[in-house]
Amino acid sequence: MTTRSTRSPRRRTVVALAVVLAVLVVFVVRLVDIQVVNAREHVEDSVNIATGGKNVLYGTRGSIVDTNGQTLAGSILQYDVQLDPSNVGPVTRTDANGDTVEVDWPTIAAEIGAITGQSAEDVQKIVSDTLAVNPDSQYAVLATGLSTEKYRALVDLGLPFLTPTQHPARTYPDGAVAGNLVGFVGSDGTPLEGLESSQDSCLAATDGERVFQRGKDGVVIPGTETETPAVDGGTLTLTIDRDLQWYLQQLIAEQTQNQGAQHGQIMVVEAKTGKIRAAAEYPTVDPNNVSATDESDRSSRIFRGTFEPGSTFKALTAAMAIDSGVATPTSTVVASGRETFPNGARITDALSHGATTYTLAGVLIDSSNVGISKFAEMVPAETRYDYLQRFGIGQVSAVGFPGEETGVLRPVAEWDNQTFYNTSFGQGVSTTLPQLVGAYQAIANDGLKVPLSLVESCTLADGTVEETDAGPPTQVVSSSSAEQVQQMLENVFVQGSLSKALAIDGYRVAGKTGTGEISEGGTYKSGVYFTTLIGFAPADDPEYVVAVTLDQPTGVRSSAANAAAFQQAMTQVLKTFRVMPSDSQPVLLPKTG
Repeated sequence: MTTRSTRSPRRRTVVALAVVLAVLVVFVVRLVDIQVVNAREHVEDSVNIATGGKNVLYGTRGSIVDTNGQTLAGSILQYDVQLDPSNVGPVTRTDANGDTVEVDWPTIAAEIGAITGQSAEDVQKIVSDTLAVNPDSQYAVLATGLSTEKYRALVDLGLPFLTPTQHPARTYPDGAVAGNLVGFVGSDGTPLEGLESSQDSCLAATDGERVFQRGKDGVVIPGTETETPAVDGGTLTLTIDRDLQWYLQQLIAEQTQNQGAQHGQIMVVEAKTGKIRAAAEYPTVDPNNVSATDESDRSSRIFRGTFEPGSTFKALTAAMAIDSGVATPTSTVVASGRETFPNGARITDALSHGATTYTLAGVLIDSSNVGISKFAEMVPAETRYDYLQRFGIGQVSAVGFPGEETGVLRPVAEWDNQTFYNTSFGQGVSTTLPQLVGAYQAIANDGLKVPLSLVESCTLADGTVEETDAGPPTQVVSSSSAEQVQQMLENVFVQGSLSKALAIDGYRVAGKTGTGEISEGGTYKSGVYFTTLIGFAPADDPEYVVAVTLDQPTGVRSSAANAAAFQQAMTQVLKTFRVMPSDSQPVLLPKTG
């Protein structure tokens, strides 16, 4: 028999279940109403409450390094800091006694300013000005370009309304070392000059982004974040040796100033590979402080400057004559200090002298304009022009440096009677230093011209290495012809007037000087010259080509002004690359017949 006492708990259970079910039904109905029936309205409401946010995830611009991996240009992290003006206000902290205290906004503003270099009033004004425009604003820029040290100091303040974002900035740890080659970027990161510009496809990073939703209080809503990662730029490896570049920059700065020249350059190329190991000049630019340098000195005159090569061209003319089979180093011509040729052209030597029976070697040793002109007329003009083109004259190098000049090599149809002879000794034609060094590289490398290179490779962020292909070599003259020119150029250094100044103990060295006139307004300037000294060592097995140029030296106005710089530069090159001393003696050639 069921009693009253047993029925009462059962009834209470049924009632409780009914209440629970009723509540569940209400929740289900409401859930359906929110998520199905009126879903669109509620999504719009939530979007109005939450605010979208997006941060740029900056990729790091790639480094530029020398041939040994030493950094010439790199990136550091800097921080931009934003405020949430709508949530700015007092904060609570725990003091030294463990008590909770409230710190007011003016005090906090002063703490922020002490880190960012702003006054408390400046910080407060940023907030007040933003709120005056939009009382609900959650974004205002506090400071940009802060160091990691300042960023950490701001984080240590523990302020919920500060948001730092990091981004890379460019730095050049060795300052002006190779600044003329590396170039620089603008304050916004845009590449503006040098390799920073021409090799941007290797160096440039691809930025990513982080997208999210924030609540009314500015806190990121969990689960709303999506991220596209950034891709860093590649590492650009140069053929330059940083330490040699530094030394030669100091040297050319000293020598340019000592000689009172407008500017000076030193270029070093590996004879067998065409790799540029140094390209130093003065004045030059420090990419960390571009505005401190005159605009005309912010790039590279080595690649953008042109000049008449003067007597350095006589070696090229001699190579043509030998390779064409019309002369040997001991072939002779009779040349006076001044002559008028059958076509009416007048040629004059630097030093006055009577009729002399010169060998081709002697013409180079005494640098006779008349003598080389007589050997040049043995070779047809079109043939000489073709040789000059194969030597790379009148063409940009394979380096691809931005703004590189071509110089001037007029076609034979435009040669007048004077130009026919002048081109044989470097007048009526203009070159760049890479063109001239490239021509001597061919002579030093047994007639095989290897395209010059400044970039070794680009290593992408994923580790892929893209090697630079400068192009195939060209046999300009035969190996035998080149070796005979090498021998004559060694005799220039051994028997010439600068022999003592150019000597390097233990090494055989070869080369040629050039004193080029400077054209201005269609005429040559009086009493000033562009001087060049170019050579290679060891002469018996050339490994390095070195060239030194000075624009309008006033201490010594001839190419003798370049002798000290060349001797010191070549000595340092041989030491840097541990080139073994020569174990043989030069073969002396007769100057006269």
